[in-house]
Parts: sequence; structure tokens; C-alpha cells
Amino acid sequence: MLTGVIAGAVFTSPAVGSILAAIRAVAQVGTVGTLLIVKNYTGDRLNFGLAREQARAEGIPVEMVVIGDDSAFTVLKKAGKRGLCGTVLIHKVAGALAEAGAGLEEITDRVSEVAKAMGTLGVSLSSCSVPGSKPTFELSADEVELGLGIHGEAGVHRIKMATADEIVALMLDHMTSSSNVSHVPVRSGSSVVLMVNNLGGLSFLELGIIAEAAVRSLEGRGVKIARALVGTFMSALDMPGISLTLLLVDEPLLKLIDAETTASAWPNVAKVSVTGRKRCRAAPAKPLEAPDSTAAGGAASKQMVLVLERVCATLLGLEERLNALDRAAGDGDCGTTHSCAARAIQGWLKEGPPPASPAQLLSKLALLLLEKMGGSSGALYGLFLTAAAQPLKAKTDLPAWSAAMDAGLEAMQKYGKAAPGDRTMLDSLWAAGQELQAWKSPGANLQILSKAVKSAEAAAEATRNMEAGAGRASYISSARLDQPDPGAVAAAAILRAVLEVLQSQDA
Repeated sequence: MLTGVIAGAVFTSPAVGSILAAIRAVAQVGTVGTLLIVKNYTGDRLNFGLAREQARAEGIPVEMVVIGDDSAFTVLKKAGKRGLCGTVLIHKVAGALAEAGAGLEEITDRVSEVAKAMGTLGVSLSSCSVPGSKPTFELSADEVELGLGIHGEAGVHRIKMATADEIVALMLDHMTSSSNVSHVPVRSGSSVVLMVNNLGGLSFLELGIIAEAAVRSLEGRGVKIARALVGTFMSALDMPGISLTLLLVDEPLLKLIDAETTASAWPNVAKVSVTGRKRCRAAPAKPLEAPDSTAAGGAASKQMVLVLERVCATLLGLEERLNALDRAAGDGDCGTTHSCAARAIQGWLKEGPPPASPAQLLSKLALLLLEKMGGSSGALYGLFLTAAAQPLKAKTDLPAWSAAMDAGLEAMQKYGKAAPGDRTMLDSLWAAGQELQAWKSPGANLQILSKAVKSAEAAAEATRNMEAGAGRASYISSARLDQPDPGAVAAAAILRAVLEVLQSQDA
């Protein structure tokens, strides 16, 4: 790409002497000529122009192109269009031509033509922070600046905050509208290189959201995206904004964009079109399930429906309390997460009777919670239920249910890395599991489950005096943890709901 670069002070053109020194340095290593690529700003035009004239007076062959790719202004003023991020594409094309052996005059002519088929538009949530200066403009919390430059200057429009899709659509409308004198002539069927540029203060996540919105919007207009370049190419210090650049391309120009370069900041993108490339794939078909060995809709199935309905009602009723407990030790969403699970189960029950086979029921619930519940709770319940289902495939007597509890607890400990006493949901389940060991002995009955539930509730209450050893709470000072763990409270409440339904059925 570039052989040399001359830097000025922040947002200031470099001095003529510095530019001339760079030209001489390049000439001394034996080049056949030098091309100055200058963004269209008055100071840059003057200083680079003067340095060029002095170099030519010394016999050094020097040409200069002034790039103005700004699509913001609907009416052009005497100063012309500002040079923005599209200039980086000119660096790439000029460098590739030079590497291919093109002469100085040919390179100058080619990049001058390329620059005419290019446009850039910026948008930002605020100005940037120039060292030692106040912001050049200020926005309210619900405003966005459209059409700004790269030196912190204000834009051409101030718009209300909107979604990424809406802002991108507005930008592309402005850039491609024929009523805009500085528009890019992009229409349905056009092939373009899209550049999504971070103006300095955005995260990779935000940049990706904008890039995805731009790709979808352009493809929706029938525009073919030959390449998409996403990154920080031309920043304005810490400005929290982006610019979009569109360059109309044909195959010869695309080869120059794709040409190899050792410039470290140039993205190593695939040399294939973005449009037409499969960016996602359908989930594989689920494996065939064994038929339910127990008739759906039977007594056992109806009892399971009652149990699940009571569990869901319990969790929905606990939402605010669990969130309040979680705010002291986590992100305050434990109740919301459990309510989300409850609503997912309620929706599933409306679709038809659940499997009467306990193993299939637990497996179905595991998949449902893994998909709908989210967070670490969803993963832990999914692990527990998936493992617990295995012993129930062969038998469904009380010893098998005790073994199911053991298998679930083992899986939670193996992958969650929690242990009894770590102030997690495992404390409640572990206490219940210890009581349910009695189910493996002759004469087991429902009274054992009642004892297990009471032990789980006592264990949940005891977590208020524990120091967290796992989960988000482990990062919080123990002095602030004076309430029971919300996950343990939720697990104990689930067991209580199960017991109450079974007791009412047994009565």
C-alpha cells in the first residue's frame, strides 16, 4: 500500500518541510516517481501542493491526487467534498498498481477515475475528545449526528436515535439518492466493495451489528457486495461512530483490491463475493426418538402435567423475590430467568400432553430449558435433567429416581465446578439428594421426599451464612452476601411444588 506517511499534529496538516523530507527519502532509494495521496482539506492541499512543487523543482517526479469521497453534502460548495475513509481504498489500488509495475502517470489516472465511483458517509453518537479542547459539538442522549467528518466537525443533519437497521438504511438512502449531488451511482445490479469503518470509539460487537445491517440493506436493494471490509481504517480519535464507504467495482478493479499486501492493518478477507455466500446454515435434523413406551394422556402423564403446572406457577410467583436476592450477588435476573423457563414450559404443555415416560420427559425438559431459559441456570438445569434421565430409561421405581438424583448432581458438579457449601443451587439439591438415598432401601415411601424437601429448604436458608465458592457471587465480598442464594431458593421451591402435587394426589 503506502511507502511512506507524514503525520502532522492532531487534526492538522503536516508541515511542508516534513512532506518534502519524506518525498526526498523515497526518491533516494531509487523510485521512478512518487504519488501523493491527499485528502481534500485546505491545509493538506496547500502544504502537499507546495511540497510537490519544491520537489519537482529539484527534479523529483511527483504527482498528486486529492481525494474527496464525502457523500454528505447535497449541494457542493467551492471547497468540494471532504476526503474520508474511501481514501484508504485509493491507497490499496495505487499500491497494487505500483507493485504490478504501472507507471506514475498511469497510476495517477487510474486512481483519479476510481475516486469518482466512490462515496463515504459518517454517523456518530457524539463528538471526539481532542486533547486540551472541548467537544466541537454536543448531542442530547436521543440524537445522532449524520454526515460528519474525521476531525470532530459537526455533520449535515441531526437525527433522532433509531435502531442500527434504520440508521444504516437512512445512510444508504442519502448516499445513493440521485437528488444528492455527491451521491454514489449505486443501483440494483451494481457490484460494490463495502467498507464499514470504526471512527474510533465502537466495540467490535457494535461494528459487527452495523456491518450486518449494511449487508442486508444493500442486498435488499439488489446490490451485489463483492467484498466487505470491516475494521478501524480511518479513525477520529475516540469518536463513537462509523462511516460506510461504497466503491463501484468491476473485475479488474476487484483484482487490485484483492492483491496481496504486507500492510498489517489491511484485513485478510476471503477473495469471494459476500453476496451469494452462505452465511448461516439450518440446524441438523433431530435424531429420531424411540417411541414413548407409556401411553400419552394416561394417569401418569396427567400427574406430570399437574406437577409441571405447579412448578411453573411457583417460579412465576417467586420472580421478584429471586431477582431481589440476585441483585446482591449477581446481575439481578435470577427470577426473570426462572420465569422465562416457566413460561416456556407452559407454552410447551399447551402444544399437547408431555411424554409419560419419565426419561423422555426429563430429556425434553432439558432441551427446552437449554434453548429457552438461558444463562448458567439453563445450562445447569439442562445438565441435571439430561443426566437424571439416563437411570430412568430402564426402571422408574423409587431406587431409580434416587439414582437419577445422584446422576444429575454428579453432572452439575463435573461441569459447573461447584461443590456442596459453595453457596449455589447445588446446596439445596445436594441436601435433598442425601435424604433420597433412603429410597434405595426397602419400605421407601413419599415421607422420604417430604424430608428431602425440608432439608433442601434448610440448605437454601443456610446459604446466607456461606462464602460463595462458585458462580458470579464468588466475586463479591462475603460481607455483602447476607441473603440466601437465589438459585438455591428456586431449587428448593421447585422440590416443594413437586411434593405438594404428589401429596394431593396421594391423599
